[in-house]
Amino acid sequence: MLDMRQVAKVYRTELVETHALRSLDLHVAEGEFVAVTGPSGSGKTTFLNIAGLLETFTGGEYRIDGVEVRGLGDDARSKLRNEKIGFIFQGFNLIPDLNLFDNVDVPLRYRGMGAADRKLRIEESLSLVGLGSRMKHFPAELSGGQQQRVAIARALAGSPRLLLADEPTGNLDSQMARSVLELLEDINARGTTIVMVTHDPELAARAHRNVHIVDGMATDLQTLHAAPSPASRATADA
Repeated sequence: MLDMRQVAKVYRTELVETHALRSLDLHVAEGEFVAVTGPSGSGKTTFLNIAGLLETFTGGEYRIDGVEVRGLGDDARSKLRNEKIGFIFQGFNLIPDLNLFDNVDVPLRYRGMGAADRKLRIEESLSLVGLGSRMKHFPAELSGGQQQRVAIARALAGSPRLLLADEPTGNLDSQMARSVLELLEDINARGTTIVMVTHDPELAARAHRNVHIVDGMATDLQTLHAAPSPASRATADA
């Protein structure tokens, strides 16, 4: 589903050259749930932005669902992102003046879907996250955990093959965080591939694999105990 080989990202100014990623190798098989951890400034956010086609990369190769990303123009990248990827953000990113139905509807409208298809997808996704009866409520009427569930529903409504979650429980208390993680585990069990960036070791431990990024390089923590299978390899370029 996600295959990065020797991916590098360099930010340059007139005086400074910053290597955010250094020859990062990472393979995520279809149907996996992978947690990405690492200290602040390690390259996690850059990795996630590149994985989500929000940033370009300086060197290496990246394929998503078999499609080579390098060389794609802006329109082709946007089309691929809209068709393949769903995003869940730490800050929810809901529009306060829109009710839940309309919040989930926004990205579907950009895809040019018909009203009947959008309505069906919105109702199904909100029901899946346990908010089917609250579609006309506004974000301010919900708890933090419920708002994150709306954000998950919004991501799922587009039927993504890959779900990228950036600290999805970072603004929640421990009980709400476990509830959201259980929902993500259920979504993963239905077949959606998930890559989740998190600082929480408890959440990371519940994923299939834990990939640790330090200084722009990735190490699969399974390799510290046993050699990974070819279908679940994520190694670092030492």
